[in-house]
Amino acid sequence: MAESTLYERLGGREGIRAVVDDFYDRLLADDDLGPFFADADVSTLRRTQTAFLCEAAGGPETYDAAPVREAHLHVPFTPEHIERAVELLRESLDEFDVPEDDADAVVQAVAQYESDLLARPDDP
Repeated sequence: MAESTLYERLGGREGIRAVVDDFYDRLLADDDLGPFFADADVSTLRRTQTAFLCEAAGGPETYDAAPVREAHLHVPFTPEHIERAVELLRESLDEFDVPEDDADAVVQAVAQYESDLLARPDDP
């Protein structure tokens, strides 16, 4: 029997959507990160983050929003903000009993964009 994909182990689109919704609830409630989303279209962010993680996990969805760097140039994230967001993502994954190896794979999919998330408009 073929081994299941990360996408399948996470419960497909609906399972990933549930994790993303929980993650955004945590982001919005966080004292340090919540203010970044004060003027954001959170429903669109939830949708695009779900598509991003679905694609990264091997699902059929494709992320078709603005490139990560371009979408975050106006956001003054620091490395500490990224660390906190990863903590919250891990909490969301744990909430849905995602096994540690699979949670690590999800975090790695996001972590590869850290430099894009920290980029500033005047960076080369």
